Amino acid sequence: MKKNNKKRDIYFLIWLTLISSLSACRGDVEILLSEQEDTHTTREVVGYKGFYLLNEGNMGSNKSTLDYYDFTTGIYTRNIYAEVNPNVPKELGDVGNDIGIYGNKLYAVINCSNKVEVMEYNTAQRITQIEIPNCRFIKFHGKYAYVTSYAGPVIIDPNYKQIGFVAKIDTVSLKVIDRCMVGYQPDELEIVDGKIYVANSGGYMGAGETAGYERSVSVIDIETFTEEHRIDVAYNLERIKADTDGNLWVSSRGDYKGLPARLFFIDRKKQQVTDTIPIAATNYWIDDNLLYAYGTEWSYITNDWAITYNIVDTKTHKIINSQIITDGTEKSIEKPYGIMVDPENKDIYITDAGNYVTPGVLYCFDKHGKKRWSKRSGNIPGHFTLLPIYKQ
Repeated sequence: MKKNNKKRDIYFLIWLTLISSLSACRGDVEILLSEQEDTHTTREVVGYKGFYLLNEGNMGSNKSTLDYYDFTTGIYTRNIYAEVNPNVPKELGDVGNDIGIYGNKLYAVINCSNKVEVMEYNTAQRITQIEIPNCRFIKFHGKYAYVTSYAGPVIIDPNYKQIGFVAKIDTVSLKVIDRCMVGYQPDELEIVDGKIYVANSGGYMGAGETAGYERSVSVIDIETFTEEHRIDVAYNLERIKADTDGNLWVSSRGDYKGLPARLFFIDRKKQQVTDTIPIAATNYWIDDNLLYAYGTEWSYITNDWAITYNIVDTKTHKIINSQIITDGTEKSIEKPYGIMVDPENKDIYITDAGNYVTPGVLYCFDKHGKKRWSKRSGNIPGHFTLLPIYKQ
């Protein structure tokens, strides 16, 4: 163990030296220059040119960065934001938590910088920033963007008093025009059939006491922008995504002790949980009728991580494969942290956060789970958004 730690320290020092040599100065602030690598893999495009990958960066370090992969050239470019926006202090900011494209704008939710960064979707050129405290996830509908917010400071406290909200943003004026109060520490949200579904976690309040966690999904009427009711699910929710039928898949992280992480199915018409899938789904991506999930489940009982991969059929609710990666490459992935499936050629992208200190890795697998390529990413790579081709 000491030998591995020593190796990590050496790699970290090498990485710091490399970063220093590649940096340019902006007054007393360093700018990391972009870097390009060829994956030697290209394909014809139909609806998407490529994708952006948002790297979270370590909390408190202002190291969130933005990478881009071009399907047509096979070129992977690291850290495009700082170079395109050399006059923005602190660059993207502290902890990139979500990213999305809507219309001609690219939105990055920067959690601990309390802002949504708005950019030109093709170039990542900054347009403005929208201030939202402790913001988490973003979704779009009509003329608006909706962002979840913990509302209060980043602090673990079983007596946390501030309930969370969903902010409504006008995508023309880029101003917050309304708020809808929900549960404590709301995380991911989904929009289906005129309703906004919000996974409330209570993550700041459950540490040490399971009953402190939230266990509901808030249902907001999108027209009146008011919370109609809540659906009881399970403790410590995080992710929520709709399948092709408009039904919802919600993940619970459990309590990291005796209560395991699980994936739940909410029947949209019944407005209730009707099935439980016995897997950890830390993050997942739904493509057609398949849900690709990885689980990174920590236990305070074993003091260890359990890492799993599963594919679930969203029609039958059956686990059809307990492997996503089929060539053994999963043994090289220390901590899976992000996942995406290319909707056109079905390539599977999985990120590895590693030790959360040094740069991570982006892996590309074909639809059969065999590795195509891997490239170094930024620090804690986690969030994807596809770059659409808009027809003139």
